[in-house]
Amino acid sequence: MEMDSTDSRYDRAIFAAGCFWDVEAAFRHIPGVIETVAGYTGGSVPDPSYDQVDCGETDHVFAVGVVFDPTIISYQELLERFFRIHDPAQEGGQGDYTGSQYRSCIFVLTGEQKDLALTIREQLNASEPFRNRPVLTEILPAGQFWPAEESHQQFYEKCGQSYGASRQIYE
Repeated sequence: MEMDSTDSRYDRAIFAAGCFWDVEAAFRHIPGVIETVAGYTGGSVPDPSYDQVDCGETDHVFAVGVVFDPTIISYQELLERFFRIHDPAQEGGQGDYTGSQYRSCIFVLTGEQKDLALTIREQLNASEPFRNRPVLTEILPAGQFWPAEESHQQFYEKCGQSYGASRQIYE
């Protein structure tokens, strides 16, 4: 699975919000999402493995690449979904997943994505419940995205598990 969609009709986004199995499942069935890919980004080790990232020694985060049709769903709508599927004010990971590899990040691919992500994060920080618990989501320039091993792609379908049963959903 690659996230190198060369079709100019589609845009790309990269989100990290804890376990990439959960994030991938949350985005996969949204109308307008063409492809989701679980992977690793933000670190210094080329082509890392799951075990390397899980140990927290590569500086990568568990992330999901999303290819989407902007005529059906906007980047803003994806950002809004991103902030609803996890607790962006939780420090040190998400839910039971702890460590910097599970932190909340948006990896921006364009200046427009960066501006929109910053605006929405600021709006959240000015609203309840985040006035007293600020959003900690990092907004970083996208670097190399390494697709995870095939066993991690569409994990819940492969294992017969339910996404909703695996975590608290903030939607």
